[in-house]
Amino acid sequence: MAQKYSRLRLVLGDQLNIKHTWFKNQSSEVLYVLMETLSETNYVRHHIQKVAGFFLAMRAFAAELEGQGHHVHYIRLDGQNNEQSISGNIQNLIRQFDIQHFEYLLPDEYRLDKELRNLCQGLSIQSRSFDTEHFLTSRMEARDFFEGKKSFLMERFYRYMRKKYGILMEEDGETPLTGQWNYDQDNRKKLPERQPIPSPLHFDRNISSLVEMLNEKQVATIGQVDEARFTWPVTRKECLSLLDYFVNHQLTLFGTYQDAMSERGYLLFHSKLSFALNVKLLHPLEVINACVQHWKANQDSIHIAQAEGFVRQILGWREYMRGIYWAKMPGYAEMNFFSHQARLPEWYWTGNTKMNCLKNAIGQSLENAYAHHIQRLMVTGNFALLLGVHPDELDQWYLGIYMDAIEWVEVTNTRGMSQFADGGIVGTKPYVSSANYIHKMGDYCSNCPYDHKARYGQNACPFNSLYWDFYDRHTDKLSNNPRIGMMYRLWAKMEGEEKAKILRQAAAYKEHADAL
Repeated sequence: MAQKYSRLRLVLGDQLNIKHTWFKNQSSEVLYVLMETLSETNYVRHHIQKVAGFFLAMRAFAAELEGQGHHVHYIRLDGQNNEQSISGNIQNLIRQFDIQHFEYLLPDEYRLDKELRNLCQGLSIQSRSFDTEHFLTSRMEARDFFEGKKSFLMERFYRYMRKKYGILMEEDGETPLTGQWNYDQDNRKKLPERQPIPSPLHFDRNISSLVEMLNEKQVATIGQVDEARFTWPVTRKECLSLLDYFVNHQLTLFGTYQDAMSERGYLLFHSKLSFALNVKLLHPLEVINACVQHWKANQDSIHIAQAEGFVRQILGWREYMRGIYWAKMPGYAEMNFFSHQARLPEWYWTGNTKMNCLKNAIGQSLENAYAHHIQRLMVTGNFALLLGVHPDELDQWYLGIYMDAIEWVEVTNTRGMSQFADGGIVGTKPYVSSANYIHKMGDYCSNCPYDHKARYGQNACPFNSLYWDFYDRHTDKLSNNPRIGMMYRLWAKMEGEEKAKILRQAAAYKEHADAL
């Protein structure tokens, strides 16, 4: 006869917070459950490293809980009684162990929040939800902060968060250290050719048996993985090592080169801590404090702009994106301000394009399940927006290809920041550029068959004609935007024949996008 537990607690794959109140005390009455299900691997086609990373982190976390004396029921993807859905497995366990109370941590994705609420409504036993004790704001804090505002300016929210937590603040709690809130203007440098780049910290783990299981269960994935050397951190100890490596080897120039792009390295001075944070193996405050304390101890060699730039990503942008998500879902995931309808080019899934910037950004994404924010925003996102790709298509791509992509952070960055599909809730203007910006911030153009200076003609960079075509076809929606008025004045001054050549070039590129 199976052992009976009075209380069943669900831990999702992105809720691996070992310091949660739940785990302070052991109880013979409580059973924790973690599960691998096809419902979670198949709602979008994920990068194989992403699926493997989540499963490995969950398995390690379950072992850690057991090591602390907790009772854990772990359901593998190939488990005999796996119903392949969260709700189905929960209902089975309630019957199997004669559960009287079901409890879960609040999911960060709307779809799972809805699924678990619906599940609980249909249960005959008591149920209850708990906060994950991870984020620095409540679900609706940003909504309340911006109440009555048409646009949600991140800078206002960021300053509020700095004051709330006393991060990089003077003793009065109101004034930022040095009197300056934001060093963004100082953090936009191109990487010099001879600038040394720290080697990424990688972790070696053989995952051949896990990959074999994914193949046996016919889990459709994208990207590549070295089965003998899985490099991502999947335990808290490894994540803390990665944090320590970042503050000691990359923080010193993080801010300066955070927008830089180079063929010389996929990571540069970025931390690659987003996966560790998003599955909650690390807490945002411990990451922020490690950064700030290291800067304070090394102010003679590290400028505050480096620390502030990183703090802004975690304390500002990350919390802000989550706030927008809960303030605007579920409708946010359907916004399409420009009514874009184009398909995503096939080479987004292969990297087989002649455009060197996209070849590199997509290629490294397929190889490493990672690209930094400028590659996502100003290369892959920028091109899709200029091409007029339907936001649904891009959502599926971003959500699947990146290790750190969970809907609460992916959809707000895609629909809001990247594609302006929300019409200006997040960004005050569309983030589009011609090839000039990509050339300014990186070295991709020097090895590209396309001419970054040409608007039309043989081998003219597609970004250039598509840039002006974008503004031309959306004149009705953008011409009154004060932040881009200069672009329309420049467009208006161009000769009629010049405009016609640009638009003809753009039309040809749009028609043959798969061949670019």
